[in-house]
Amino acid sequence: MQNPKIIRPRAPKTPLMKAVRLGFIPEHYSTPIHFAQTQKFFSKRGLDVELIPYPSGSGHLIQSLDKGELDAAVGLTEAFVRGIATSPAKYSIVGTYVESPLHWAVSTGAKRNELQNLKQLEGKRIGVSRIGSGSYVMSFVLALEQGFNAGRPFVDFPVCHNFEQLRKSVNDQTSEAFMWEYFTTKKYYQGENPELKMLGSIYTPWPSWVLVRQENLDPQTTRQLSESLDEGIAYFEQHPDQSTEHIKALGYSEEDAREWLKKVEFSKSCYTPLKKDVNDNVIHVLHTAGVIGDGR
Repeated sequence: MQNPKIIRPRAPKTPLMKAVRLGFIPEHYSTPIHFAQTQKFFSKRGLDVELIPYPSGSGHLIQSLDKGELDAAVGLTEAFVRGIATSPAKYSIVGTYVESPLHWAVSTGAKRNELQNLKQLEGKRIGVSRIGSGSYVMSFVLALEQGFNAGRPFVDFPVCHNFEQLRKSVNDQTSEAFMWEYFTTKKYYQGENPELKMLGSIYTPWPSWVLVRQENLDPQTTRQLSESLDEGIAYFEQHPDQSTEHIKALGYSEEDAREWLKKVEFSKSCYTPLKKDVNDNVIHVLHTAGVIGDGR
C-alpha cells in the first residue's frame, strides 16, 4: 500500500511592500510620524516608508516634491498653498495634519541692542530658510499685521537654509530678524548668555500643518499613508509620557514639551481635504500680504 502523499501547506506569500518616501521636519510636530513608523502602523498596511528629515523646512520639501524626490510630505500649510497658487506644482494637499495654529517667534541676536520691537523691522533684512518656505511666507503676514509698506516691506531675504544658520545670521548681522516656531526657538532666549532675543510673535490664522502627495502617488497608497498617520496621532494622544520622552530626545525641555502638548490639536483624519473656506482664507491673506498675485 502506497504511503499517502503528504501535501505540505505552502507558506503564505509576503505581499510586496509599497515603497514611500515621506519628507518631514524633525521637530516636535513630527512625533506622531515617529510613532507611525516605530509602532508599525505603516508596515501593517503594506507600506515600506522611508522617513526623510528636512530640517531646512517646507520650502525644501516643496523643491523635492517638484523634482520627484519625495512621494509625500508633511509641512506648513501656508508654504504649500502659496506653492500651488504661484507655480505649476507637482503636488497636491491631501488633508490637514495639525488643526491648531502655529506660534511663530520673531527673533534677533541677543546683543542687537538697536532692535527692540517689531515695528523696527520695516525695510530690514529678514532671514529665511528658503524662498517660499513658511519663514518667508509668514514674514509677509507679519508685515501685513504691522502695517508695513505693502509693496516692499523688507529690503532683502537672506537665504540661510536651516535654523542654525538663521540664528547665526542675526548675530553676524547678515539679517536683522527671522521667524521660527516658538518652542523650537525658546531655549535660545534663555541662560546667562542667550543667543537670541524675542521681538514678538504671530500665530497663523489657519490650521498649521498639512499632508501633501506628489502627483505620482496613487490614491490607495495615499489613503493608507493617511490612515497610518491617523493611527500615529491617536497613539501620540494616548501616550503623553512616551510622547514627552520623544520630544525631549529632539532637544526640547520636559516643561516645554508638556506645555506644547496642552496646546496642540492634531487632525482626526489626515485624509479629510482642507476645507475650501480655510484654503480660500489662506489665499486671501497671502494675496493681501503680497505673497501671491504679484509675480512672487
